[in-house]
Amino acid sequence: QVQLVESGGGLVQPGGSLRLSCAVSGSKYYARIGWTRQAPGKEREGLSCIDSSDGMTYYADSVKGRFTISRDTAKNTVFLQMDSLRPEDTAVYYCATVESYLLPRMWVSYPIADYWGQGTQVTVSS
Repeated sequence: QVQLVESGGGLVQPGGSLRLSCAVSGSKYYARIGWTRQAPGKEREGLSCIDSSDGMTYYADSVKGRFTISRDTAKNTVFLQMDSLRPEDTAVYYCATVESYLLPRMWVSYPIADYWGQGTQVTVSS
């Protein structure tokens, strides 16, 4: 079993920043961890993926240049730094494990996972 726990969500004004955390624990190590989000009435959207084996990262076009994914391997925690937030970024944000056979680019386009966190709400509003 693997557990993922997100934190760091909240209410922020447009143009502001938030840093989400995803603490990963359990019996299986995943080198790749990804972030997704789901807004009300919309499908889940893949945002970013990091591969700790080589440091590679990948971003969806909707967040490229504004969001940054990183990982503290010692603490097995993945972060999503979100800058220049917009009202359309309002959603529940989830982290998830990414199987090794899935290229990060593929996963961001089709985010599937064996393990998901419970989600953290991000609201961007003035």
